[in-house]
This record gives sequence, C-alpha cells and structure tokens, in this order.
Amino acid sequence: MEQRDGGVSPIEFEPVTDTDREVIARQLGRPPRGLRAVAARCPSGHPAVVQTSPRLENGTPFPTLYYLTCPTLCSMVGTLEASGVMREMTARLDEDDDLATAYRRAHESYLAQRDAIEPLGHQVTAGGMPTRVKCLHVHLAHTLACGDGVNPFGDETLRWLRAEGWPMGECMRSA
Repeated sequence: MEQRDGGVSPIEFEPVTDTDREVIARQLGRPPRGLRAVAARCPSGHPAVVQTSPRLENGTPFPTLYYLTCPTLCSMVGTLEASGVMREMTARLDEDDDLATAYRRAHESYLAQRDAIEPLGHQVTAGGMPTRVKCLHVHLAHTLACGDGVNPFGDETLRWLRAEGWPMGECMRSA
C-alpha cells in the first residue's frame, strides 16, 4: 500500500467488466453488492476476489473490503474451516507474539485500505481481526488481493490450498 503525504492511497485493481459482473453473479447466485473492482483472478482468468465498497448502495456499512467469489476456492476453504482449524489459529494468537503482531498489522492494513476509500467510523474489519480467526474466506481474499506477507492466516490458507492441489484447471465449471 502506497503512502502519500502521510495518508494511505487505495490500491488500484482491475475495473469490473460486464462479463465479470455476470460471472460474479453466477458465482454468488445473486447480483453482487457494492462491487468496486476485481482484486484477484483465478489462474483460469475468472474473478476470484472482488473489492467491495465500505457501504452498500443503500448506505448500509459493509466492512468486508475483499470478498472471495470463486466457487472452487470457497468450497475448499469451507472444508478447511470445517476441520476446526480456526480455533487452533485463534489459540496460537495467545501463544505467539510475532504471529499476533503480524495479525494486528493485517487488521491495520485492511482498515487503512478500507478507510482510504470511505471511513466507516469504527475499527471493525473482517474475519475476526485482530483478536480471533473466524472466517478464512476473508483472510484468503485479503492475501490474494494484497499478496503474501500481508495476512498470516490468509498466507497459511493459501499454502494449504496449494498443498490440496489448487489451482486445478477451469474451476468456474463448478459455478
């Protein structure tokens, strides 16, 4: 994330095309809300992560800046979540000061990026940050949008996905 004159500039992502919007609607099973940009794509080219506005069209706050849309990734992450790994990750925050510090930085980065678009007036980000891990979909989306080293639990989730064989060809066929 770039610093300019003491402030944080929003990261520039790909604009959403009409085709992207159609694909995302198929992925989600509904029209996307608050869609700003495509933040990451699967290797096959379809949107994997979208960046959403801090407020929905009706003004409702929506603190989840990065939203995972790829059905294959969502399914794989759901399998990982069902294993109970999030309880273990949360417990590690109490045991590992370096991990807790990195996770707090992920929270601060997420908040700064969102607030650079539109401040919501609160410190709530997503996925349980910074004190617990409650949604690996959010953490993976953060890592895929911003790169390795930004979110330690997103990085761990991505390593697990790769060990499980992702990417795996044309994953949009499952949408």
